[in-house]
Amino acid sequence: MEYLKLNNDVEIPIEGLGTFLMTPVEAEAAATAALAAGYEHIDTANAYMNEHAVGRAIAKSGIARGKIFVSTKLWPSVYDAGMPAVDATLQRLGLDYVDMLILHQPVGDYLAAWRTMEEAYRAGKVRALGLSNFPQDKIAEVIEVAGIKPQLVTVECHPYHAQRDLRAYLAPYGTVIEAWYPLGHGDKGLLEEPVFVALAEKYGKTPAQVILRWHVQMGTSIIPGSKNPAHIADNANIFDFSLTEDEMAEIAKLDGTMTYYTATEEALAGYLAIRPDFDAQE
Repeated sequence: MEYLKLNNDVEIPIEGLGTFLMTPVEAEAAATAALAAGYEHIDTANAYMNEHAVGRAIAKSGIARGKIFVSTKLWPSVYDAGMPAVDATLQRLGLDYVDMLILHQPVGDYLAAWRTMEEAYRAGKVRALGLSNFPQDKIAEVIEVAGIKPQLVTVECHPYHAQRDLRAYLAPYGTVIEAWYPLGHGDKGLLEEPVFVALAEKYGKTPAQVILRWHVQMGTSIIPGSKNPAHIADNANIFDFSLTEDEMAEIAKLDGTMTYYTATEEALAGYLAIRPDFDAQE
């Protein structure tokens, strides 16, 4: 495993397991498989409705708590709830603290939520703070009022959309970019790009492994999701080879091809109306 040092000197494993769209049963099994395969980072969220399951996997793993980096996200419906929202999240996970707490969507009173997260950070309930799906202008809003600058921003990022402008903006703050869906939503077109097919053959890897290695060499935290134990293990088998500068430059030519995720104002407004009963999850 390789690690990235955040702007508060906390180290995050550069690769983790994402649990988006997993049922509790699936998330518990996937997290268990990932930890057994050597993963040190598990990512979940209030809205995934699988925090209980991730907590169970961590508890039964037998791995020391300090060896597992746990990330979760607050949903907008609890942005105005203050510290009880953080405490309820910890309770669902069965943990005294999380390593990364993230605001999931850029709607609602996210500035108040950021202040709550700063309070949780200072109280030792959280080791690092992040933003998810925030566009640059709203990241700037948070940074302007933040006593603690974001340690991480998790966004759509893949070879078709490398987020170079956002990287340049965040660089002075030492904020790490994390890629959710780092394989471009599993897009067959991306995986079949000739550059990845050729590099996979050269290095004895799969195109997916080459793409994940590209992320690592870009300094991007990645959280690929999979429910298949074999794929989970394969996704972590990316630390025994390196792409050359010329190969990285060839991949860079794909940047700007397309994005998969568009956050419309209507969709964002709709998130505010979604108010799940997080404690009802299995």
